[in-house]
Amino acid sequence: MSLLCALSILYGLMVLPFQFKEGIWNYSTMLMREDLDLLLLGAREAIYALDINDISIRKAYWRVTEEKQRECTYKGKHAEVECRNYIRTLHTVNTTTMYVCGTNAFSPTCDYMLSLEGKQEEGKGKCPFDPFQRYSSLMVGNDLYSATSINFLGSEPVILRSSALALRTEFKSSWLNEPNFVYMDFVGESVDSPDGDDDKVYLFFSENAMEFEFYNKLVVSRVARVCKGDMGGQRTLQRKWTSFLKARLDCSLPEPSLPAIVQDVFLLKHQDWRKSVFYAVFTPQSSSSDMSAVCAYSVSAIGDIFNEGKFKTPVAVETSHVKWVMYTGELPVPRPGACINNAARSMGMSRSLDLPDKTLQFIRDRPLMDEAVRPLTGGPLLIKKGAMLTRIVVDSVTALDGETYPVMFIGTENGYVQKAVNYAGEMFIIEEIQLYENSEPVRVLRLSSSKVTVNRCGIALGLGNTSILYRYCDMRIDIIWDFGCRNVAIWHKWYLFLVLNAALQ
Repeated sequence: MSLLCALSILYGLMVLPFQFKEGIWNYSTMLMREDLDLLLLGAREAIYALDINDISIRKAYWRVTEEKQRECTYKGKHAEVECRNYIRTLHTVNTTTMYVCGTNAFSPTCDYMLSLEGKQEEGKGKCPFDPFQRYSSLMVGNDLYSATSINFLGSEPVILRSSALALRTEFKSSWLNEPNFVYMDFVGESVDSPDGDDDKVYLFFSENAMEFEFYNKLVVSRVARVCKGDMGGQRTLQRKWTSFLKARLDCSLPEPSLPAIVQDVFLLKHQDWRKSVFYAVFTPQSSSSDMSAVCAYSVSAIGDIFNEGKFKTPVAVETSHVKWVMYTGELPVPRPGACINNAARSMGMSRSLDLPDKTLQFIRDRPLMDEAVRPLTGGPLLIKKGAMLTRIVVDSVTALDGETYPVMFIGTENGYVQKAVNYAGEMFIIEEIQLYENSEPVRVLRLSSSKVTVNRCGIALGLGNTSILYRYCDMRIDIIWDFGCRNVAIWHKWYLFLVLNAALQ
């Protein structure tokens, strides 16, 4: 069997196909190396390097050994489907090195490469065991932050920092309760911080809600964060996060339903980090609804809840269940979950290792905030009925009136990418691109800036029954409207859409 991959370059309505055959499939991760003009694709037992300028192809194979495959099958996994090495992690370390992790037949392994160096190391907690399990990871400097499962059965979720001083979450359901990890990103909040605050890593995921378990088990969406400078506790929370906090995300759909579930997130960064915004795609958890939505959350609003909000605390009830209610008692000092800042330093605490046990015991038992994070606009920016939204990227575009507008590119489950812009609080879908005829979902969507200032490239990767690579580049006026006799024009910047769907033939 072989894989048929088709590359199509779209200039307006013109499609130029290019095809290549390989015995490789399951393209599940993507990394842009614009410093090298490369687009890297992680696949089953191979890493592809595509030249951005002419899409020429190079590849490095990383096949599972017969011994590892045999061990995997002994544990009940399928030899040809699950017991392979699926590349799930691709991160830039520096200009000459990348960090790569694969499932390696349910024995996660990592290596350094431009070509694989053979310096293989344990990948547990850095890469999922299961090639089909969602996870998230982020490289900050030389430290890898990852959110995945740390055991073969997938029953021990963890948020891990792999560094000289490794940290992880507690194995407690109050920290992570059967989570589905979605997105992770870094915000440099130490810049111009009047409080001497630390940088943060934010994580978006869904999980079973412990605060509603008293009534019925329910899935909710979360945002969590940890501090970059966290070193764990001295006695309590040794080598565990002392800054892990989480809050529920609110994105209400118009139809009465269960809470919507976050599927994808994109951080639109601003020069002033306080004005940075997370854009998130939500879908219903009930199959009876066909509504999906996009909600936006400001970094500063999320920070306010973590820095100033009240906590939830467990209380015993007559039954065997535990009920979570708002904590009304006095908080320990320093504030539980806070990064080391000027206030802590003034008390002689320059590291998390210096934090008192009372503060650490509080956050160990109460990592959940009482208040949910509300959308920036009070409700969804965009509500879509019909085909579900799947992935999102957002670009900031300056119009001829000098104003800057966020332009959203949203993938759908039936193979479209929609372009939408927010003007004066109202959303307009200004273009819809059908990437291929078959109804295949867009599974990966990326935005990339070229070395040329005016160039922006959006990358979309879908996984389905066909394998098609699309490139969409066009230079033209993108948006021209008249709002109340006021002309608004936004110049199109060049966008590249890549859709790759794996099929065995």
